[in-house]
Amino acid sequence: MFKAMILAAGKGTRMQPLTNTCPKPLLRAGDKMLIEYHLEKLAAAGFNEVVINHAYLGTMIEAALQNGECYGLHIYYSPEYTTLETAGGIAHALPLLTNSICSQPFAVINADVFCDVDFSVLHSLLQQIQAAAGNILAHLVLVDNPHHHSEGDFFLHKETGKLTELATFSDDQKLTFSGIGVYHPALFENIAPNQAQKLAPLLRTATANNQVTGSHYQGVWMDIGTPERLRLLDTTLKRKISNS
Repeated sequence: MFKAMILAAGKGTRMQPLTNTCPKPLLRAGDKMLIEYHLEKLAAAGFNEVVINHAYLGTMIEAALQNGECYGLHIYYSPEYTTLETAGGIAHALPLLTNSICSQPFAVINADVFCDVDFSVLHSLLQQIQAAAGNILAHLVLVDNPHHHSEGDFFLHKETGKLTELATFSDDQKLTFSGIGVYHPALFENIAPNQAQKLAPLLRTATANNQVTGSHYQGVWMDIGTPERLRLLDTTLKRKISNS
């Protein structure tokens, strides 16, 4: 059974003062905490086990979500006692995410994004990564470039589905990584225990080696990185609730 991880260890500096006393995943928009939208969607998509890493105010996250039973999930926590960055945090959680021989892929979702992605599609992507047996190390869900990240991250080659940092053909699109991806454990095999490591350099290396695929999601997606964006999401969701 494939597992999913929600990255929730960030301090949320850009969200201050809201995050001075509350971890960012527990900030509310509409009638739910940000992380609850992911948990509910993962449960609806058929995921049973979810791993959540935490560091800053992590005990508040565990107290709020507990074992996940109320969401129809089993939640396991991966506490971090030093700054591990994104890839370091994933590597630290590998014993909870994959099998004993580190061959089973898993999904990872940033806690601070909001989207209407149907997470059931992650199952087929996980199966594709598993079938590739380490030849493909990641599949990233990409979105149109938001105004605050207009330069994008990767080019998506439409015919092959591979990602590149340079355009291969004139109609290749440079898009933004959504914070939703599927990974093979081998992507993290060279990270030492408790080593701080960002995810972007690993993805760039794997992309250069032709080991990353991607897909373009064109629905609702927001990076909730500032108080202004949180307020916009809150207003949008409350309006949707009042009209339903």
